[in-house]
Amino acid sequence: MPMFYYYWDPTYILVLIGVLICGAASMIVNSTMNKYRRVGNSRGITGGEAARRILDSEGLYQVKVECLRSGQGDHYDPRTNTVRLSYENFNEATVTAVGVAAHECGHAIQHAKQYVPLTVRSAIVPAANICSNLGLPIIILGVILSWNQLLIQIGLIAFSVGVVFQLVTLPVEFNASTRAVAKVDQYGLLTSEEKNGCKKVLTAAAFTYVAAALSMILQFLRLLILFGGNLMRSD
Repeated sequence: MPMFYYYWDPTYILVLIGVLICGAASMIVNSTMNKYRRVGNSRGITGGEAARRILDSEGLYQVKVECLRSGQGDHYDPRTNTVRLSYENFNEATVTAVGVAAHECGHAIQHAKQYVPLTVRSAIVPAANICSNLGLPIIILGVILSWNQLLIQIGLIAFSVGVVFQLVTLPVEFNASTRAVAKVDQYGLLTSEEKNGCKKVLTAAAFTYVAAALSMILQFLRLLILFGGNLMRSD
């Protein structure tokens, strides 16, 4: 069967669906965050101040809060106990800034409380990074080498590790957002109306992780359709 078949076969619709889902998620999160980035919070609290207040109130004095250069993504680094916020979210006193800061503090709280899904995700990060990058190349190599079934099987297993990582990420992110809203409310960082905006920001952000997981699953399903049958027939 010609190689080009696997680039233009009907299963490519699964990849297209994944691209559309991720594109829609990106548009939603960008639109929502930009909307509430233009809404200042009545307390006048910046993202950096909100993060510090939440962490100190939770007794996490050892967790640092750092400002990143513009364009860099917000995240919590469990290796150094550091919440890192983009320049905008660190310095701006907006609903988006407080929401994002609270979300990253949610990860710090998870880490302190040894939240199991976060522990599992952290443990498989190295393997997921390697396997996600090597899975497809190994499958292609197996096809090139006269449909080497062992290589194809190894490639599928490697790709599946990336799928597992995406699935484990979902409860971690959802839980961090739930904690964020609770802490924003508990420590009075936003008004009731502003808190609703914060929820919308975090919900939109969570959708990106759902979209990434669905896209990964669809890609894996396509690989199983294309190559899984050959493995079954070879047994």
